[in-house]
Amino acid sequence: MDESVRLAIAKWPNVPSCCGWLRLSRRGEWRVPEGPILHAGLRAFIGRNYMAEPDGRWYFQNGPQQVFVSLDYTPTILHLASPDRLKTHTGRSVETLSEAWLDEEGSLLIGSEHGIALLDDRDLAAFCAGLDGDLESPDGLLSLAWADRRIPVGRIQRAEVATRFAFISEPA
Repeated sequence: MDESVRLAIAKWPNVPSCCGWLRLSRRGEWRVPEGPILHAGLRAFIGRNYMAEPDGRWYFQNGPQQVFVSLDYTPTILHLASPDRLKTHTGRSVETLSEAWLDEEGSLLIGSEHGIALLDDRDLAAFCAGLDGDLESPDGLLSLAWADRRIPVGRIQRAEVATRFAFISEPA
């Protein structure tokens, strides 16, 4: 969290929170009702001050105010930074993959030290070059090769994702 945000919280401790204004898209874009936030400095500020409450609501600490984020899918979106490196939508490097899931729509979810994340669909084809298995086989067993490891790829229904990974898509 930025030092300026810490100081603002100390100065104004009782500012009400905000819901329904900020949204995280499936591609990792911060969006407000008027459209995507395009200012690079503002996107970086939001990313540095983005975190979760213990109950699974994700928010951006905007000075003394918590701005709860509506999630189009997961709280974190992953992008391919290079053919062998992933980063989060907030610019953090991914070092370790712990699990992978494929939903009924063909979206790939990946668990890492940053929690569960959706892989940006624009990176799906390149990333899936590391998948082994046959989607058409009766058992549908898949595994993912990454950093000299093999990670099994499970199946999951999109409707189960938020509950399984303990986050709230539409905080109130």
